[in-house]
Amino acid sequence: MNRPFSVPCVLWLFTMAWLGASPARAASLQQVSSWGASGVPSYVAMYIYVPDKVAANPPILVVAHYCTGDAAGMFSQAKTGGIVAASDQYGFIMIFPQNHLPGTTRNCWDVGSPASLTHDGGGDTQAIAQMVKYTINQYKANPNRVYVTGSSSGAMMTQALLAVYPDVFKAGTEFSGVPAGCWADGYASSNQWSGNCADGKTNYTAAQWGDKVRAMYSGYSGFRPRIQLWHGDADTTINPNNFTEAIEEWTNVLALSTNPTSTTTVSLSGKTWTRQSWQNDCGFTVLDAWLEKGGTHNIDANQNAQYTIPFFGLDKPGDVDPQVAACSPDAGAPGTGGVSGSGGGSAGGAGSAGGATGSGGAGGTDGSLGANDGSAGRDTAGAGTGGAAGGRSDGAQSAGGGSGTGGSGGTGGDVGSGGVQSSGGSASGSGGGGGSASGSGRNGSGGMTIGSGGAAGGAAGSGGSFGSGGSGGSGGASQASGGNVGSGGAAVESSGANGCTCALGARSSPVRGGAGIFALGLALASLARRRRRSSH
Repeated sequence: MNRPFSVPCVLWLFTMAWLGASPARAASLQQVSSWGASGVPSYVAMYIYVPDKVAANPPILVVAHYCTGDAAGMFSQAKTGGIVAASDQYGFIMIFPQNHLPGTTRNCWDVGSPASLTHDGGGDTQAIAQMVKYTINQYKANPNRVYVTGSSSGAMMTQALLAVYPDVFKAGTEFSGVPAGCWADGYASSNQWSGNCADGKTNYTAAQWGDKVRAMYSGYSGFRPRIQLWHGDADTTINPNNFTEAIEEWTNVLALSTNPTSTTTVSLSGKTWTRQSWQNDCGFTVLDAWLEKGGTHNIDANQNAQYTIPFFGLDKPGDVDPQVAACSPDAGAPGTGGVSGSGGGSAGGAGSAGGATGSGGAGGTDGSLGANDGSAGRDTAGAGTGGAAGGRSDGAQSAGGGSGTGGSGGTGGDVGSGGVQSSGGSASGSGGGGGSASGSGRNGSGGMTIGSGGAAGGAAGSGGSFGSGGSGGSGGASQASGGNVGSGGAAVESSGANGCTCALGARSSPVRGGAGIFALGLALASLARRRRRSSH
């Protein structure tokens, strides 16, 4: 006779499984040995920082180092300034390019040669653009939310990347840099230095600077990224005249007035700063210039996350860059009422009137419901800045019908009374989305039960409903009345043959997952004990 496992043995095995399933690593800076480099300098290396909790469709922030620096040194600066902590908090991925391979040396980034100052010209700028492409493909990152920052030579690279790749980057912040194209004046490839530009001797009109930028990507007429400039007025390494020239350059490129929209004095890091800000036609700040009184080349706000992260909008979720969302031609369109589908069932809800949106609201998309019971109400309610969102309606759901995605939610629109189940179908009526994410719509009845000890329960959204329990049978589906569930993911309730009932959240944390394993261990231990008693 086989000897059953003892209770302590079973408990020990499942405890070890629980502990082994827990995450063991912490995020750290890692070199990427193969990132698809093609036709670019072989001396460039790539490093990456992926936080432990990556956001869905994560943004990307490129962080470029200073002269004689490297990825590790720049990571340290970003950590001191709070940018690494922001990555951990908001879940964006950070790329740390390095202008030399490990074990080699190189002075500064090449931001002065025609190769680097031409779109896809084969220089250092293209190498970084390829790193961004690799990260988008490898980590399913968001190509619509890519940003760049850097210090000293990295600041020069920041301005160059915004000029050469305006189709890749949405914004940049630079600390103690020079205008894009300035480093080409007297550039020496031997040490990647330009004495003329560094000493503040390179001067052009705003129009001339703008022409230089536009020539870096000839024929491009699309979106131009916003920029934040930081400099010290006592910088003896990179003359402060470069700060003034950069303002001239970007006011022209961004079609801004010579005079700032606002000028204020700010105390930051115990120092006094003069802040000049320019807003575009839709009221969004696209040029933000900070000059530190008495500030040296190593300015006190270097890589300070307090103002840089909000300037990028990295502290806000979303699939679209904040400036693009606010200044889109479609922003501000009012929401329209829902339209019930022709021939639809009585469960189709009539759409409420769309609310007026404020400036900057982006329209929603059309969602279609079940093919037999009509289409869902059209949602085009924009969620504008300060504007009230439009109303929402959902049509009836037929067998197999997928719920529409909907636009931005209204403020409490009517909802359908639940999915209509066709003969033979196993539909779990979700009742239509209520109002908006913040609305308190009614939930339709719904839920699915699977017979013969199967799992029961329907998906529950925030305040949604799910089936209360599965009825035994031979696999047939029946509709159970929904019981209210708090906000959370889908719930599954299973009834095993031995009477053990376990409920697990579909998106459980490692602790909850471990608790489920531990509970299963207890169940098996109980079974083992029961078998041992029956053997006596």
